[in-house]
Amino acid sequence: MTDTITYLDYNATTPVDERVITLVNEYFSNFYGNASSLYSFGNNSRKSIDKAKISIGNLLNVEAESIHFTSGATESINLALKGLALHPNNTKKHIITCTTEHNVVLETCNYLENIGFKIDYLPVDQQGMIDLDLLKSTINEDTLLICLMWVNNETGVVHPIEKIGKIAKQSEVYFVCDGTQGVGKLPIEVVTSNIDILCFSGHKLYAPKGIGAIYIDDSITRQNKIQPLIHGGGQENGLRSGTYNVPLIAGLGLACDIAQNEMAINESQIKLLRDYLESELLKFEGSYLNGNSQNRIYNTVNICIPRFDTEIFIGMNKDIAVSNGSACSSALIQPSHVLLAMGLSNNDAMNSLRISLGKHNTKKDIDLLLQRIDNFLNS
Repeated sequence: MTDTITYLDYNATTPVDERVITLVNEYFSNFYGNASSLYSFGNNSRKSIDKAKISIGNLLNVEAESIHFTSGATESINLALKGLALHPNNTKKHIITCTTEHNVVLETCNYLENIGFKIDYLPVDQQGMIDLDLLKSTINEDTLLICLMWVNNETGVVHPIEKIGKIAKQSEVYFVCDGTQGVGKLPIEVVTSNIDILCFSGHKLYAPKGIGAIYIDDSITRQNKIQPLIHGGGQENGLRSGTYNVPLIAGLGLACDIAQNEMAINESQIKLLRDYLESELLKFEGSYLNGNSQNRIYNTVNICIPRFDTEIFIGMNKDIAVSNGSACSSALIQPSHVLLAMGLSNNDAMNSLRISLGKHNTKKDIDLLLQRIDNFLNS
């Protein structure tokens, strides 16, 4: 934390790890060769890209060759959904997703719906969980893919991706997973979970903004089942053309190494803070958690407090970074679509606060937030 802000919004973005900053700056200064150039200076950059793919592959327990670099999860998800749907050889026009997905999924599906695809948006229960039996019954012979996130960015609810992957595999449909809030925080077995495509961003795991990756199962690329969105020099085997951003790619690779090595200790420390924060928040009269208290990631609390106008609170406490929903739609003064889908009223959704913790937080940060909330409610 800095002297000017108490940062409690790690699901929106994370500060870049100091070790990553050091490496990235070194690449910007000294290793700026174009990875597509044939001379040794360019070849060294190519080796750095290969090394980063190995690091990401190790984190996800997949082959390095199945990792492709993008500008972030937004581009990765667009490539996954549009790439499969708009491939010239694809004849299937049905996609299944969920009402609580991130806006990038919902907006991409809306685009596909407008050009002739049929989209089914699965509802969730009051705890943000989907009905797996309903998922099974929604699949039909025209279903191309299921797109469901691993961890919800607003509530922290964790979907049962292994069970979803098994359903997709048995039904012979693709499983596209937005892994943005889970990669680097939770261990994952991509292959045994039958995930065909996994998308994520670097800036959610202490890497820079503007870099992300997409895992694509080898069977999809080998059979040429995905249509590129960006054409040009043929980088990433033609899946994503454009000059490699070597400094950020190297930074993402190191961030993945750090995440893998420090995942267990981060979870242990952050969960203690989360549990303390949660127990204190629930002491406020009428307050209740949004989401499933069991199937939830360890760093996220989403809580409704009656009479607590989140928008006013955030405006009055500009030195504390918390949110009332997704950072990608926070400029819009409206209730969270995730909370509304879970059955909250407009008022309760607007009175809900998302606090997401990270590895730099301390008990002092939590106590300051609790004191500010108490002052706000009693002012």
